[in-house]
Amino acid sequence: MNYQSTLTPPAPTDRVATTPADKESAARPHRAVAIIPARGGSKGIPLKNLQKVAGVSLLARAINAAQATPSIDRVVVSTDHDGIAAEAIRAGAEVSHRPADIAGDTASSESALIYTLANLGEEFDTTVFMQCTSPFIDSASIDNAVAAVRDDEADVVFSAVEDHSFLWRLDDGETAVAVGHEASFRPRRQDRAKHYNETGAFYVMRTDGLLEHEHRFFGRVTIEEVPPEHAREIDDMSDLSLVRAIASTQETAQVIDVDGLVTDFDGVHTDDGAYVDEDGNEQVRVHRGDGLGVSRLVKSGLPVMILSKERNPVVTRRAEKLHVDVTQGVDNKAKVLASWIDEQGLDAARVAYVGNDINDLEAFDVVGWPIAVADAHPKVLAAARVVLDRPGGKGAVREICDLIPVSDQAQQHLPTRGLTSVLDSDSHIQQPSIQQQQPLLTNHAEPMRTNRKQVS
Repeated sequence: MNYQSTLTPPAPTDRVATTPADKESAARPHRAVAIIPARGGSKGIPLKNLQKVAGVSLLARAINAAQATPSIDRVVVSTDHDGIAAEAIRAGAEVSHRPADIAGDTASSESALIYTLANLGEEFDTTVFMQCTSPFIDSASIDNAVAAVRDDEADVVFSAVEDHSFLWRLDDGETAVAVGHEASFRPRRQDRAKHYNETGAFYVMRTDGLLEHEHRFFGRVTIEEVPPEHAREIDDMSDLSLVRAIASTQETAQVIDVDGLVTDFDGVHTDDGAYVDEDGNEQVRVHRGDGLGVSRLVKSGLPVMILSKERNPVVTRRAEKLHVDVTQGVDNKAKVLASWIDEQGLDAARVAYVGNDINDLEAFDVVGWPIAVADAHPKVLAAARVVLDRPGGKGAVREICDLIPVSDQAQQHLPTRGLTSVLDSDSHIQQPSIQQQQPLLTNHAEPMRTNRKQVS
């Protein structure tokens, strides 16, 4: 099949293209390709490969691990699904469009590898087969495995974790039978022979051996032992929930490099509480430090918006004071958020959204940086890429603003012009009806977009 018709290149970036000579030396002839099969027809979890862990899709996590491995020269995703292909390109991988006859439930992973290798337009000494279902792949472990194959220490190296469990099976009579050990002999853990559990994260193979045997195991097979924390694999929703919980406590960003920031209001700028007087008027408490943090971003020209379901005028008043855009009275946050991102000319992957409750989950799916305040709903904490240390209304907004880098040279003075408002200018403020469905949109930001910090 024609190479150009089956392989889609990754999205263009500002990164300088590298060659094998850049990675090690011009004399090194060895080349390795990482192939990540990702079908769209997952049964247990629909579109499992696009599910997010710490705000990053399983597919993108695998691509990132491959790209971070020095010995890998190209990264290709084999798929039959347009959405997976788009995500792969967005993450910087190439796409091999898999035909239907090797995309079904019964098709082997090897068939996808062999088909992809035939359409790459060049030959590779080593093939690295990676699976999205392992969300914590360590690039150093892959690099060790590639080196073993490259240096002719093995024909195949796969990831595995040491396992000390006693295995059993049920025979035809439903009787338990020991597997790999004698039931009457129970040696201590340190006295037992080591055995390993295949993690499924990666398999590194001599390409010519794979093409000859059409299977991932052949010749001299060895193990790249990985720690238990890297051996998590996702088969069902319980596995996905577990790894999300693990990632939310272990993966903390020190820098959130984005080009735009959007926040919910209640529960983020406030502690999700309100003071109500005898006439039913509400007041909320905000954190003064938040204003300084937002001011720093606004002065740099970075677009900031408050996106809220709440229709109370206090949301608009706070946005006016902070000099940021505001959209309130919103039932469909995802739609409005995507529209705002397009209007600002931003890449959704480089936008952060800060939320606290389950109605923020739809917005989380739009951006590359879904962020939760410390006291967010458990489902929000599990879906977040970053969990802040501070709760809503107690400096959470200031914390996220401080994590976003901006150039000192880009900062400017706040505008002194009068601000428009979605509210009437009369002294008597008429609050919009709760039944009104049209969201309220106001642009309180000075048009400084041309000076916005651009990061590749």
